[in-house]
Amino acid sequence: MFEVLVYVYENYWQGDACPELHQLSRKLTAVGFEAEEIEAALVWLDGLNIAAQNTQRGMPGTAPAGKNSPAPLPPATPAFQPQSAGSLRVYSVAEQEHLGAQALGFVSFLESSGVLPPHMREIVMDRAMAAPGDPLELDDLKIIVLMVYWSFGEEPDALVLDELCDDADFRVAH
Repeated sequence: MFEVLVYVYENYWQGDACPELHQLSRKLTAVGFEAEEIEAALVWLDGLNIAAQNTQRGMPGTAPAGKNSPAPLPPATPAFQPQSAGSLRVYSVAEQEHLGAQALGFVSFLESSGVLPPHMREIVMDRAMAAPGDPLELDDLKIIVLMVYWSFGEEPDALVLDELCDDADFRVAH
């Protein structure tokens, strides 16, 4: 599944350039991916799309841009409130077991560095929990973080992108 996600990220740099899921499925089949991998990736991408759209709908100051945008929120639905400085995210036992210490540490690193805001962190956690693997590999989590940025139409800054794409196996200690 993660190979398919990397292909989608590399070939559809902006999330809005990505074709509809059924067209994407045909393109991925033509490229040579296995049907099972394609299906798993499309289900995962659909969940990502839903989470990103719902999050963007609740963000203060966002309005639908066009006919493909989600419907406006009803007046009774509150927008997301910013996370207070003293708040703390507590990970459930299931999240701890599925992600493992290394992946949770990486999420904490990104969050404390100020490059993974709370609303994006929650989508990363949701999509990580929907991904296979016990515990989830750190490289797979990095792909998930890239895909969350991609779904918001944002490009991480160069240092974050370097960290997400860096292969630690080839690092040389000085």
